[in-house]
Amino acid sequence: MVRLKITAKGQVTLRKDIREHLGVEIGDEIDVSFEEQGEVSVRPARKRHTKQELFGMFAHKADRVHSLEELDEAIRDGWAGKVNS
Repeated sequence: MVRLKITAKGQVTLRKDIREHLGVEIGDEIDVSFEEQGEVSVRPARKRHTKQELFGMFAHKADRVHSLEELDEAIRDGWAGKVNS
């Protein structure tokens, strides 16, 4: 267990060992969930990507263009638990 001190402004500083455990750095965000009996849960927030970062990130993955029928079949197989290697 780690004990942190609340400042006069109501803030808490996360120690280095906590930041490393969460995998967060200065400027990152964390999510806090309120649990039962006054407990809280702290998790690193999912990083959101800009449109520019997402654009084309999977372009190198496809070996060819797939038809809508092929995509539908792949979706059906995925839901049915069929996995192609």
